Amino acid sequence: MRLKVNEIFYSLQGEGGRQGEASIFIRLSGCNLQCDFCDTDFSEGNAMTATAIRAHIRQYPCRWIVWTGGEPALQLTDEILLFFKAEGYRQAIESNGHKALSPLLDYTVVSPKGDMAYARRINPKVNEIRLPVRMDGFIPAISFLPEADYYFLSPIFTAEANATKANIDYCVNQIKAQPEWRLSLQVHKLIGIE
Repeated sequence: MRLKVNEIFYSLQGEGGRQGEASIFIRLSGCNLQCDFCDTDFSEGNAMTATAIRAHIRQYPCRWIVWTGGEPALQLTDEILLFFKAEGYRQAIESNGHKALSPLLDYTVVSPKGDMAYARRINPKVNEIRLPVRMDGFIPAISFLPEADYYFLSPIFTAEANATKANIDYCVNQIKAQPEWRLSLQVHKLIGIE
């Protein structure tokens, strides 16, 4: 039960349906996509056993783990999920949805990229769709996506404030035209926390 871990940190969930909740983020290395807007260097990492991860995260009072990446579904197994469930942790995943997500997860976020036709076939029901959007980006009809409790448009934050503002404005206008969507800002970036 080894995972290649890029980093582990304790913070608040900065976006989506669990925004503002304290969470332990376990960022796993590796991804099957190369998104040009990705804000994570997920190529590096250290091999850690589930026992070593547990020893590290025991310092935090929180009982929520967010498996993120890269693409955590490339490494995460039911054996690992059961290990942390037995330790009393609730577990969420932030995934691109290219692999089927385990029913052992307590909260599932799919952030489809590129050709999104795969998303509904692979994971027909998730808790949250969080679609990263840049100005003039394609917004699919919700009927094209997996069934979810929440559908979020998440404007892509860039190094250029004007580009970020344009992405936010575009999402706001799209939501006003298609009110089944909600806005998810990356609040952790706005308030300067990890």
